Amino acid sequence: MKKTMLLGALMLMASLGYAQESRQDISLSAIGILTPQVNGNAVQLNTTKTVGFLASYRYMLTPRSALELNYSFGQYSSKYSTSFLPNVRIHTRQQEITGAYVYTLNFRNFNPFVEAGVGGLLFTPIRDYRTTNFDTRQNTNIGALFGGGLAYELSPSWDVRVQYRGFVVKAPDFGLANFKTNRWEVVSMPTIGMAYHF
Repeated sequence: MKKTMLLGALMLMASLGYAQESRQDISLSAIGILTPQVNGNAVQLNTTKTVGFLASYRYMLTPRSALELNYSFGQYSSKYSTSFLPNVRIHTRQQEITGAYVYTLNFRNFNPFVEAGVGGLLFTPIRDYRTTNFDTRQNTNIGALFGGGLAYELSPSWDVRVQYRGFVVKAPDFGLANFKTNRWEVVSMPTIGMAYHF
């Protein structure tokens, strides 16, 4: 009996030690996609608000520093207004591919963090009934990612993450000169999700 209890205690200590040394995590989150009104070159761009998802992978370099890869996806309607075309709608698929540096602090179960990085947003027109101009093509716009948030540790393997992510990027024109605003926008992406550490 004593040997069994000792073996059980050793296995528990080994599993706790392994969990504390996890250097990687993956997370899946729901995101909101919010963009401001963009005005420039006599063009006005408005987009509908939407919900999408975010998948992330983090590799811990040190207990406080990590590198992160992100992919996000969402769909919404972009509405362009010009003096010649007062109401053009483009059903838009937005995808994000970014890499970032993450700095984390540890306060018991609370882990606030900040991040900054670079990457691209892909704006793809969807040719369906919600699009009124089919003479469009995909834009891939490079920009900067910034943000911060809080991770709450539920167990050594799981945490809940709440964060704000912003992406500074040039407003899309879908390859049409009439839709060029030549303006930059901040795409806001508030996020909530779960992460698994391994």
